[in-house]
Amino acid sequence: MKRIIGYITVAATICAIAVSCSGINKIIKSGDPEFAYRQAVELYDAGKWSKASTLFEACAHIYVGTPREDSLSFYNARCKFKDKDWDSASMLLDEFRRKFGRSPFIEEAEGMYAHCFFRMAPGPKRDQALTTQAIVAISEFMSRYPDSEQIPQFKEMLDILSERLQEKSYMNAYTYYKIGRYKAAIVAFKNALKRYPDSKHREEMMYYTVVSSYRLAANSVEQKQTDRYLSMLDSYYTFLNEFPESTHIKELERMARDARDFLDKNRKGDDSGERHTVMQ
Repeated sequence: MKRIIGYITVAATICAIAVSCSGINKIIKSGDPEFAYRQAVELYDAGKWSKASTLFEACAHIYVGTPREDSLSFYNARCKFKDKDWDSASMLLDEFRRKFGRSPFIEEAEGMYAHCFFRMAPGPKRDQALTTQAIVAISEFMSRYPDSEQIPQFKEMLDILSERLQEKSYMNAYTYYKIGRYKAAIVAFKNALKRYPDSKHREEMMYYTVVSSYRLAANSVEQKQTDRYLSMLDSYYTFLNEFPESTHIKELERMARDARDFLDKNRKGDDSGERHTVMQ
């Protein structure tokens, strides 16, 4: 009995979908754009975003150049937004804001446009191009509408996006470190520290800068070791000054001692060579 009821339920659902699709097609084929528009608005009010969008798109060409054009365009984009089709919504909203800059819907459209990019921005493990676009879109909105009720929400979004970029910057630099590309790691860590001085990874990045500098120097040809050990010690003293209580201090002190020993040894060797030349 339960299986029969299940079949009936599935069949009823399929029929309802078929009737619904058939109804949309009939509205589109009716040749009455005003009727299609009213039906689209009713579906929109009922929260049936996909169906409403289909009808808005079907009669859009009829209203080009009329006072209703911007309304239809806006509500179609809003359907995509409500349906969480961020990519389609962002394209429609971008087109809307470029075409209808004086529309009464422009502030809401630009707010949704910025929100779309925030939703599309990926986590820090992936490419952050969309995160940067989201920051630009949100910043532009906040600049244009400083009194908007959405400002507090957008400020929170900016904080989230900024932290995501900081995380990506740290991960990129750490990847260089992990695969032994110490010269690239040093550059990447220093750039990240310069760009995000308040990063939550500041201590770690400064620590890895010292370690990378030490390993780069230790594995360099003799002609480059002196300069690279000096650079390593400079990074070490900067770290020591900023994080004197760090758990990494003992490890870094050992590396600094090795660096000083190398420099002292080579300095004595140079002095001995100079005295030998003078005596000759």
